[in-house]
Amino acid sequence: MDYENILTEEQDGILHITINRHTKLNALNKATIKELHEAFSEAKEDHDVKVIILTGSGEKAFVAGADISEFADFTPEEGRELAAEGQASLFDFVANFPKPVIAAVNGFALGGGLELAMAAHFRIASDNAKMGLPEVSLGVIPGYGGTQRLPQLVGKGRAMEMIMTAGMIDANQALQYNLVNHVTSLDELPELALELAQKIMKNSLVAISGAIRSINANYQDGVNGFEVEISEFGHAFGTEDFKEGTSAFLNKRKADFPGE
Repeated sequence: MDYENILTEEQDGILHITINRHTKLNALNKATIKELHEAFSEAKEDHDVKVIILTGSGEKAFVAGADISEFADFTPEEGRELAAEGQASLFDFVANFPKPVIAAVNGFALGGGLELAMAAHFRIASDNAKMGLPEVSLGVIPGYGGTQRLPQLVGKGRAMEMIMTAGMIDANQALQYNLVNHVTSLDELPELALELAQKIMKNSLVAISGAIRSINANYQDGVNGFEVEISEFGHAFGTEDFKEGTSAFLNKRKADFPGE
């Protein structure tokens, strides 16, 4: 499918999704959110896609925020609808995506941009990256999951400080806060993302989907993550990947997972 605001390229099982509004520092507008949802929906059904790498175009920004001009005149009800629709169609959709999603943060990740990066399963960053949730400086709060995911990643106190001050942290501080897993140079960021994706693809993607569901369950109100883990663990025993993985281990050979 042809898109106006994003680029997609699939190679050897890895789908690269690039937000391509570099003149706007890749700011998220409604059209871009819709296109990202469509790209992820297609990837979900495409058996050739095993891992997704999400990044921004250019050298300045992953996503510098939401397009404020689109909602500056919204009513309270329109604001609630904006947050609910965005979370359902993109941010929660990515967080619960059954295939691994790596966010390669190449520059500014602010507001909705940081919220999108936090929705990915984990993040890596270039050393020029800067991250923050500046919404309170506009008289609003993060509305795409920021008040929920940031405390999960960095802890309540640090999240409170970041949100209340509306300040930015650099890549090394983000690494110290456990907001990102790795920091590298801007030039080496795509290669690091690729290396991590290739490592993931050596394993059972069926099992990884179960692990994603189990990990996410721990953060759902009223859901017992241990029970979900037990269920997913048991389910794995009925998969072809389990048969292949155990057979390969016992026969001292490399596993060739069928993905079933």
